[in-house]
Amino acid sequence: MDVRLSQSRVRGRTRAPPSKSYTHRAILAAGYSDAAVVRDALVSADTKATMRAVRAFGGTVERDGQTVDVEGFDGRPETPDNVIDCANSGTTMRLVTACAGLGEGLTVLTGDDSLRSRPQGPLLDAVFDLDGRAESTRRNGQAPLVVGDGMAGGTVEIPGDVSSQYITALLMAGAVTDEGIDVELTTELKSAPYVDITLEVLDDFGIEATRTDDGFSVAGGQSYRPAGGEYSVPGDFSSISYLLAAGAAAGADDEPVVVEGARPSAQGDKAIVDIVRDMGAEVEWDEDAGELTVSVADLSGTTVDVGDTPDLLPTIAALGAIADGDTVIENCEHVRYKETDRVTAMAEELAKMGANVTEQQDRLTIHGGDTDLVGAEVDGRGDHRIVMSLTVAALVADGETTISGAEHVDVSFPNFFETMRDLGVDVTED
Repeated sequence: MDVRLSQSRVRGRTRAPPSKSYTHRAILAAGYSDAAVVRDALVSADTKATMRAVRAFGGTVERDGQTVDVEGFDGRPETPDNVIDCANSGTTMRLVTACAGLGEGLTVLTGDDSLRSRPQGPLLDAVFDLDGRAESTRRNGQAPLVVGDGMAGGTVEIPGDVSSQYITALLMAGAVTDEGIDVELTTELKSAPYVDITLEVLDDFGIEATRTDDGFSVAGGQSYRPAGGEYSVPGDFSSISYLLAAGAAAGADDEPVVVEGARPSAQGDKAIVDIVRDMGAEVEWDEDAGELTVSVADLSGTTVDVGDTPDLLPTIAALGAIADGDTVIENCEHVRYKETDRVTAMAEELAKMGANVTEQQDRLTIHGGDTDLVGAEVDGRGDHRIVMSLTVAALVADGETTISGAEHVDVSFPNFFETMRDLGVDVTED
């Protein structure tokens, strides 16, 4: 699907979708349990992949709107009858890999072209070191994967600078092993707030897991039991970033943008509030009400380290193309290993719109003072975050912008363009 957008002003009240990160973890945690209800869940292409995996392991998943009722496999995943297709969801594949390692039989995991190009090797090595079977069919550390043979507990080493999802996967699975799992990090941990999210969800499901001097530890022999049998998902700050950016860059002079569903949580991407403020926008956050109010402003460049917030890079890059001066995004090499190489993708697509960009391996600099954005035909690269960030840039570009592959917003923000239209954006879907 292509979308065509013209320069627009945004105003009014809207609501952020539920957190994708929390929903993935909560659905799988419910699968590990005997039974649990997940409320306010994000229902998207990615989270549906995790629901399919829970079903494949012997659970049942029934959905009524954003309420997901799960009868779990109680810590003992069955051998699936068929291959588990994780589609484009890297979170699903990594979390499910460790779960599959617990099974007595073997599970085959695959996904689309993008997912089959993403690194899984360190997690496969960890499952193998914990006495499970874990192989890449192409012997390159990438899916399709074959995993199983009853992974045990114990101590395992793993790098922390490739994906924090490896640690999440091992902690979630380790709780239902006999011995538990101690994860020792061999490198600095990047995207650390995502492990904080995991620890928060585990605690809400009655699982004790802790940080250690060397990494993380989860005791074995535990049971997943949320209080009252229910868990509620908070709003998603990765998705909120596009709404805040739109309000700061293209808001109406007479009315701010108000974003509901912004309650405090462990999400590292809440840093977008301070980033937008640093660039000159006025943002008020009523944490008790869970409301963010942002007003349009003349933005200035800033410097941001995205070591812990990789999903914010596309949003910051789009804002940098709108702001005066240079915006420097540092510590971003790991952002190259997402649905696409997001560093190169934003550099190349913003350049099509007239942005002056300097790309380095671990740094992206957008020279906003030397940029006049114009409408262009750009490629969403099959990546929901690229599509939504280019939408922000299109709001201030002179002329019409066409974004191809816009349907990929379904991964995390299924009604994104409807939301944009409600805020006043001139958008047409083809």
